[in-house]
Amino acid sequence: MENISRIRATIRDKTASYPDILVISRSFQPKEGGIQEYIYNRCLQDPERVIVLTASCSGDKLFDKAQKFPVYRWPISQHWRGHFMRSMLQAFFNDIWSFVLAIKLYFRYHYRYIEWGHGYHFLSLLLLSYLLPIRFFIYVHGKDILGLLRNPVLHFLFELTLKRAEGIVCNSSYTRDYLSTHFHVATPTHVINPTVRVEKFGVSSYQDDFDDLRVQVRNGYSIPETAIVILSVGRLLKRKGFDRVIENLTLLLTFGMDVHYILCGEGPYESALRNLASRLRVQGRVHFAGYVPDRELTRYYAASDIFAMLTQGDNKAPRVGGFGIVCLEAGYFGKPVIASGLGSVADTIHHEENGILVNPNSGYEVFHAFKRLCQDQKLREQLGRRGKQLAQRKTLHRSIYVSESGYSCLLI
Repeated sequence: MENISRIRATIRDKTASYPDILVISRSFQPKEGGIQEYIYNRCLQDPERVIVLTASCSGDKLFDKAQKFPVYRWPISQHWRGHFMRSMLQAFFNDIWSFVLAIKLYFRYHYRYIEWGHGYHFLSLLLLSYLLPIRFFIYVHGKDILGLLRNPVLHFLFELTLKRAEGIVCNSSYTRDYLSTHFHVATPTHVINPTVRVEKFGVSSYQDDFDDLRVQVRNGYSIPETAIVILSVGRLLKRKGFDRVIENLTLLLTFGMDVHYILCGEGPYESALRNLASRLRVQGRVHFAGYVPDRELTRYYAASDIFAMLTQGDNKAPRVGGFGIVCLEAGYFGKPVIASGLGSVADTIHHEENGILVNPNSGYEVFHAFKRLCQDQKLREQLGRRGKQLAQRKTLHRSIYVSESGYSCLLI
């Protein structure tokens, strides 16, 4: 990380050419999170063109030093007390720092574009668009626009921001459709799905020591090699539908299938899930792995046969955030996915192609999907192979500049 107060007039030697895109995000790697990973992957595609402006976080100095693009960070105090006050202060300083430092960086780099990494703190972007001779793109992930719908002033200002944008980038088709329903703009809108960055798992390919890792995890939980292992990864919340998987274990065992369920994650619903497993007398087949860092997740993908994510819908509290990157990652490791046919998951899971989409409220659909995949190894392998192919496709972010750059084939 370069001290923002010591910006010199020279460009860092490690950039291959003069960078012309300022990428701004309220948070960035090495802090883990969906938006952080999405924006980081975007920067890796064009390291010679981007400059990153973001908030500081733990471990950022070593991380920033290793990057092929310059990273500048504004300070975040670690001494604020109280959840509400901390959030208010952080939001305020995110607005101020991103605005002030974007101007300061302009006089160093004379960048031509801003890519605003999310819908949060967009007022700074709106002001910058009037003050600087730049064009900008704004990224939308879903959850970042929900709060704007309840405030007519912010709704108006965000719609104005979208109209002034050169383009809008949505993380999924569902987010794009949701945005177009609630904000009426003619700005070109691009859908660029998240991609799998296999390096974060600490492997060079999905086959690295795969068999050994599979045996290690299964032995650790006393799971026979012949058993079918269902895996879920995520924060343990009621809406994630982990209880539906546990409920189906009893039925699958009744039909003579040797099944186990591994849950990777922590959360407030863990106690209820443990109680459910105990009440259904399957506690010996439900294994809580706790929080598992990315570099360790490879072992669990290797040990599993089926990946499940049965997220529940909620009409009282609509949610458009979350792309379901774990489903894409499971596909990369060759695992068939059973997922709810809700929201943005349709961009990741193609029904009967790399997984099975179900209505999470239909007990029959959910059980039938598990029964099919548990009994049919060839089907699991077929869906898994296709899942890996789809997980390796990506749309390059430079495609949003296609009108001026002349790029043509950008889907790889």
